[in-house]
Amino acid sequence: MEGFKLSIIITACLHALLVSSMVSTGRPGHGLVGYGISMYNPQCAFACRDVLSTSILNCSEPADMSHGMGMEMSMESETSPECFATDDAFLSTLAYCITTHCQQVAAWKLEKYWNMNVAGRQPNQPIPKATYQRTLASIDTKPTYSLVVGGELNRTMIVSDEDYQESYNAQSVFEEMERNHETYGIVLIVSGAAIPIAFSLLRYIPFPAASVSRFNAWFIDPPAFGSRHKSPIAGLFHMPTRGQAFFIFYLIAINVILSAAGYKSRQPNSWYPSVSGSDGEIISYVTNRLGVLSFANIPLLFLYSGRNNILLWLTNWSHGTFLILHRWVAWIATIQAVLHSAIYLEMYIHTDTHASESKLPYWVWGVVATLCMSLLLPTSILPIRKRFYEFFLAWHVLLSIFVLVGCLWHIFERFQRQWGYENWIYTAIAIWGFERAMRVARLARNGLKTARVTAIDEDYVQVNIDDVTGSGHAYLYFPNLTWRVWENHPFSVASAVLPRTERRITIKHEVDLEKIGSSTDSSGSGSPERQHQSAAKIGLTFLLRTKAGVTGQLRNHPTLPVLIESAYGPHEDLSEYSLLICIAGGVGITACVPYLRAHPGATKLFWGARSHGIIDAMAPSLVGVEQETFVGKRMNIAEVLHRELSDVAITAVVLVSGPSEMADEVRCVLSELGRQSKGLKVKLLEEAFSW
Repeated sequence: MEGFKLSIIITACLHALLVSSMVSTGRPGHGLVGYGISMYNPQCAFACRDVLSTSILNCSEPADMSHGMGMEMSMESETSPECFATDDAFLSTLAYCITTHCQQVAAWKLEKYWNMNVAGRQPNQPIPKATYQRTLASIDTKPTYSLVVGGELNRTMIVSDEDYQESYNAQSVFEEMERNHETYGIVLIVSGAAIPIAFSLLRYIPFPAASVSRFNAWFIDPPAFGSRHKSPIAGLFHMPTRGQAFFIFYLIAINVILSAAGYKSRQPNSWYPSVSGSDGEIISYVTNRLGVLSFANIPLLFLYSGRNNILLWLTNWSHGTFLILHRWVAWIATIQAVLHSAIYLEMYIHTDTHASESKLPYWVWGVVATLCMSLLLPTSILPIRKRFYEFFLAWHVLLSIFVLVGCLWHIFERFQRQWGYENWIYTAIAIWGFERAMRVARLARNGLKTARVTAIDEDYVQVNIDDVTGSGHAYLYFPNLTWRVWENHPFSVASAVLPRTERRITIKHEVDLEKIGSSTDSSGSGSPERQHQSAAKIGLTFLLRTKAGVTGQLRNHPTLPVLIESAYGPHEDLSEYSLLICIAGGVGITACVPYLRAHPGATKLFWGARSHGIIDAMAPSLVGVEQETFVGKRMNIAEVLHRELSDVAITAVVLVSGPSEMADEVRCVLSELGRQSKGLKVKLLEEAFSW
């Protein structure tokens, strides 16, 4: 019995697909359904035509199912737009139905409907041979024959109230559901952008500093579970912080709720026969909702992933946070796309129409988009990103392009541009295009420069680039080191002023031997020297730890051309804090130096390094900074933080920049201190790049 019921439900869904969708053609719309686009307005007139659309007219032709797409058709005949526009019985029956059921609609609106929609919804189609008012006037007597849906229409007939109501219910509730789909999609994208902005604005409200520290220690800064955030879990993924987890939970919850809420059934319904109840109707709405919500999540995907993300300028959320959100939204959008595809697949397989339907272009492009989204997930896991980053990046971009193209052509081939579904994808393309254009603009602003590479020791090199300004971090391109000229890597700006160079100036003296005698000591004949320091010069300094790949090749090139995409991540204003504590590991010092130089209050640096080379290289930049270095040994972070933050009267900010394990330990120790120490006023700031 259950199997029979399922069969009825799926058959009803397919009936609805055949009536209301298949490959739908029509004039382009502008906006979204309910937001600039109306599907059936006035609904009474569209309902009348829907009842008549399958009738056999005098000018109808025997159906040719091989080219029936885009035609109004029944099982026995197909009717062209020209036939609808000229058939007297069709026009008079339609006019009589409209005047019966559309008495509250203005005459001008009915005339507009008549000219635009009687023959169909094509952009270029014949207009009816007579106006609505003239057609109505041509009806001499009240019709007495009742129309049989799908039967012959060879005279003016009456559309029964039952048939009209079934069509009216079908179209009105379908449009309402489509409007809900679009509304919920707007809710997703607006809330996905507005919530980060709103929460970032809270920092301007003068909450008590101790309360903020305690709140962050409990609800924002710690890892959601365990003690690792930057260090990957099982080498596969990063655990979000509690603050990130709250927003991720919101994204999941709102998608689940919007996928499940706001449905209604309206019976009797010509598209969904009442024998199936409302189950088949709701299933159809659910799968359409999933498709729209997946589309609505795609712009968020691109927004969160870009380094020229406008939310980075409007919020105090880090790029690493948005990358984590990008991955979670990718999973959500992909699951929705897979479910949307799977439900339709089951419908067509169950009714033995999959073989023919799957050959249509809209189906093929839908498969392309869903498959590429599904492939992006497993090929973007952390081990692949870390070991094969350049392959991952190229593959990621390529498949993303196929996703966008597949989604667009799925819509174009299915609906043309009638209902505005493509606007979600246009939005994603605009976001991506803006992001890439900003990259090009940043590169063009700096132009091609020359990088001077100096080896510090076996682990580190220093890169100086003249005549470039910036702060935060920059992406460097070394086009002559690889055929992949687009390859770039982010590095923190250690200094925006190049180190002063020392020149040795030789002072030569001419000696008159006749005046001083031949007994002059020849050892004094060498030229005396003095040192001269040149003026400081504008430019960027980077410290790089050399590994395999491009950074490993730098040692072999004292000078080489470089493109600089800068500057990103301007430094946060920390002047309200009386004490700045920097905890750095290795080249993480480069992110700390600008803060140490600019901070107006007390500063302390705790720096762990593998060797003295990098410490000596950075010594001129750290003159006057109170510091403690740990060379070749582990820093006791817990002891450092407990000691330095023992005075609850101070307001402190702790900046950490270093290996993942160091960053996680600082995060956990500081969170524990914030939870246990009443009155502690401290802020955590992490400077790190994310995979």
